[in-house]
Amino acid sequence: MAIRSLASLLLFAFLMLALTGRLQARRSSCIGVYWGQNTDEGSLAAACATGNYDFVNIASLFKFGMGQTPEINLAGHCDPRNNGCARLSSEIEYCQERGVKVMLSIGGGGSYGLRSTEDAKEVASYLWHSFLGGSAAPYSRPLGDAVLDGIDFNIAGGSTEHYDELAAFLKAYNEQEAGTKKVHLSAAPQCPFPDYWLANALRTDLFDYVWVQFFNNPSCHFSQNAINLANAFNKWVVSIPAQKLFLGLPAAPEAAPSGGYIPPEDLISQVLPILKDSDKFAGIMLWNRYHDRLSGYSSQVKSHVCPARRFSSILSMPVKSSK
Repeated sequence: MAIRSLASLLLFAFLMLALTGRLQARRSSCIGVYWGQNTDEGSLAAACATGNYDFVNIASLFKFGMGQTPEINLAGHCDPRNNGCARLSSEIEYCQERGVKVMLSIGGGGSYGLRSTEDAKEVASYLWHSFLGGSAAPYSRPLGDAVLDGIDFNIAGGSTEHYDELAAFLKAYNEQEAGTKKVHLSAAPQCPFPDYWLANALRTDLFDYVWVQFFNNPSCHFSQNAINLANAFNKWVVSIPAQKLFLGLPAAPEAAPSGGYIPPEDLISQVLPILKDSDKFAGIMLWNRYHDRLSGYSSQVKSHVCPARRFSSILSMPVKSSK
């Protein structure tokens, strides 16, 4: 009898998965966060252990291109100048074992830019051999031997050119070196379309994930009405080839001094019901882990952002034999 009941439960679960296949496909990975800019946010492993995130962007490589020696800054978590960040390798692998994609974010506040095609090629080589599937000399590996899942383009300064070429060079490594881990690319443009810095790059079909920053940009903020935000989001939906678009949000009011915070109850009741009508809506990206740790934002909204998870949890139940 117990076996028959279990079989019925599994059959129901599979039927629901089939009926909501497209929904699951686009929402199976739907919450991300930026980590690395506050020592009080806790460790990378602790962030992944919450089970709240499908992506963690390590922020950030703040200096690259234009003939500069690349530098990574993790705000006191570790010092890359003495190889102190190599210890993160085990934490990265821990996250990946839990199904979390760990990306390196490049850009943000810093000194960077690409002045030519050759410059883009050199930066791509540095990223491939230092953080991704390569290992050629003379490159070191600042985060240890762990192979990251990809690169996040968080470009907010410097030049506007050659990021499309950087993306193409990074993707090409998978074709050139068989058997290497797939390089995922993501981008974090500002919500007014088109993004000033990444417009050319985002016209390509090279980006797997795009988390559009709907904060610190009053023209497309949520302000007690989701229509303004939804119209701005839809402009991205219809204008770029990327198939997975995320709503980039601050995890607390303090995370976005110029506004854009959406209280969890408003996100759940007003914003998500509209955005989920789009096949391209894939979830939310939060800035940042420190503020999310204090506010509990991801914990409050995850069951609403990723409702399909309740079906996968049924399938993951251990099967016990009946005697």
